[in-house]
Amino acid sequence: MPELNRYKLAHVTVFAYDGPVSESYNELRLRPRHDETQSCLSFRITTHPFSRPAAHQDFFGNWVHRFHILPEHRALRVESETVVLVHPPEWQPIVPATLIDFDHTREALMDEHFDWLCATRYCPLLPALDELAEAAKAKCDGTVRGFAEAAARLIHENFTYKPGATHVHSSVEDALSTRAGVCQDFSHLLLALLRRRGIPGRYVSGYLIPRAAMDAQSAMERVIGGQASHAWVQAFIPGEGWIGLDPTVGEFVRERHIHIAWGRDYGDVAPVRGVYKGHAGQSLSVDVLVRPAVDDEGAELLQETAAAPPPRVDEEPEQMHQHQQQQQQQQQ
Repeated sequence: MPELNRYKLAHVTVFAYDGPVSESYNELRLRPRHDETQSCLSFRITTHPFSRPAAHQDFFGNWVHRFHILPEHRALRVESETVVLVHPPEWQPIVPATLIDFDHTREALMDEHFDWLCATRYCPLLPALDELAEAAKAKCDGTVRGFAEAAARLIHENFTYKPGATHVHSSVEDALSTRAGVCQDFSHLLLALLRRRGIPGRYVSGYLIPRAAMDAQSAMERVIGGQASHAWVQAFIPGEGWIGLDPTVGEFVRERHIHIAWGRDYGDVAPVRGVYKGHAGQSLSVDVLVRPAVDDEGAELLQETAAAPPPRVDEEPEQMHQHQQQQQQQQQ
């Protein structure tokens, strides 16, 4: 039998510039975390032009890789490859914490989980959220876990998944206005709802394993959205700890989610971020593939990703101008 909880992931980002650029400085958060729910068995980053990324862990324990490319170039390709083993969660009986009892602990939670309760640029705690919070309370069973689940389902049922409806810098206010967005927007909205109710929540970036990829007959499947990484939320539930909720698909997080990094919002965990010097615009393409890391006979699967090769570098010199521009990608 194949080992279906062992997956190989490839994340390829290609920036193509319409003129020469130089002094590109970049920061990546692409290496999966290693904890009780998953094991990162291998990880590799390659770039074109060539660089030697340096690694460290940030304040939240996420792996960060930094690299720079000083010579002129017209394209930048960043590819990460990793193999992850997902551990099935162990079910344990619990006594659900009620919202009434929870309210007596909110002050203590603020002291312990301030980072996960405060308002942020992407997650302002707007009064307009109160209507959604009341609707979630009315639909839940009176427990903290039930409220969190009802809030995630409410977003899933009442907001439209629509790539292009928002952009990488959109906040909760934009999602409330358009009633549409992608996983990044839905996660920020759920975070704001939880925090306004006093429930600690953190933004999680990673990948969603499609249901078809969990079938032994499937060799490869793309993640939701087809071309990008995914995002969801972890909520702190008294007596249970951190539980994952995915408002985009409307379900609890289990073996289908592979987490890369977590933070207060998207700003803490952007997969690829950087600046460059040059008077040139850019276009971005992203390709993400998730598939079992072994075939039906238990042999390791090795296959190139479907991402387009980097554009040819034009070596003709052009006059340079000082200019910096962020390179970021929205999580779909």
